[in-house]
Amino acid sequence: MKLGVTVFLEDYIQKFQGQRIGLVTNMTGVDSSLIPTIDLFYEHSDIHLTALYGPEHGIRGDMKEGEKIESSIDPYTNLPVYSLYGEHRKPSKEMLDPVDVIVFDLQDIGARYYTYIYTMAYVMEACAENGKHFVVLDRPNPISGIATEGNLVEEDLRSFVGLYPIPNRHGMTVGEIAQLYKYEFGIKCELTVIPMEDWHRDMYFDETGLFWVPPSPNSTGIDMSILYPGTCLIEGTNLSEGRGTTKPFEYIGAPFIEGYRLAKAFNERNIPGILARPVSFMPTYQKYKNEICEGVQLHIVDRYQLHSLSAGLTLLEIIAQLHPNEFEFKQDKEKNRYFFDLIAGTRKVRNHILQGTIQDFVDNCRKDLEDFNKRKQAYLLY
Repeated sequence: MKLGVTVFLEDYIQKFQGQRIGLVTNMTGVDSSLIPTIDLFYEHSDIHLTALYGPEHGIRGDMKEGEKIESSIDPYTNLPVYSLYGEHRKPSKEMLDPVDVIVFDLQDIGARYYTYIYTMAYVMEACAENGKHFVVLDRPNPISGIATEGNLVEEDLRSFVGLYPIPNRHGMTVGEIAQLYKYEFGIKCELTVIPMEDWHRDMYFDETGLFWVPPSPNSTGIDMSILYPGTCLIEGTNLSEGRGTTKPFEYIGAPFIEGYRLAKAFNERNIPGILARPVSFMPTYQKYKNEICEGVQLHIVDRYQLHSLSAGLTLLEIIAQLHPNEFEFKQDKEKNRYFFDLIAGTRKVRNHILQGTIQDFVDNCRKDLEDFNKRKQAYLLY
């Protein structure tokens, strides 16, 4: 298969020859031989690369989640690197002055919580306001382009982990999402999507023949990515989601949990496609740093049967039942809201977890999913 960057270099360069190019990218922007898009553009005689733009985690991927990043000069190209995860998340007019065209080349993870697709939205807005052409070099959805899971983000809970009404697992590529933004959500920039060749919707990333480059420090591979639509929600609780271990979003636990008891209770639910194993771990940073946690590692038995959101929510439901006095949702008291609600995109999930009715919530999402899947059909490229 050919990535969007390769198709661009083979078939589209003449269209943009002589124009000043800005590149939104990071360490995931590589071709199938792992050559960075930055290098491919900077060294190409027909491409006038004038600026770089970096999302969360930085242009080289060396920043932790949530850390603000300053703009800088790239030491390899001497080009300005404008941070889109610091003072600005939406590029200012001054940040766009050095370019005529903005090219986007980032690997998404397939879940709505990931900030790269909202960086794309903000850049598209800025391009529309400043008369810049926006180009997406398409990349695979690593957890396939078929399955969708979850609810749509409610309007008063829109945030940088859920900026538009899309489900937890959206089943789209970044190029398809860009078209959704333009034609459904009203971001009227000049848009060109460079599609891949020979990618099929049912392909998971480990079936593409491409090398996995982690989109962030805790994006460790395909199993983590498949689980992430469900286990990312752990971030909104006082449980460790495994950050600071070798298995983030696969290890779930806390000092107050009994791992064997939790694994037994989870496996007794007979959730399709997944099993839990009791584990003990000590995070090196984030929640419970240097404390021994017990919990479970989630193991994927069948990726095609697994509904990751349902599995993650069921795990939370069980923990809430086993540890009603210790389990908590993280609360931002200054803003009088729960961080969990921002990730979940709704206030309803917390009550379902505490009442033991998670399956009712999952069932109630079906109408939203049906509507979303119909709405997105016009923008699917593969």
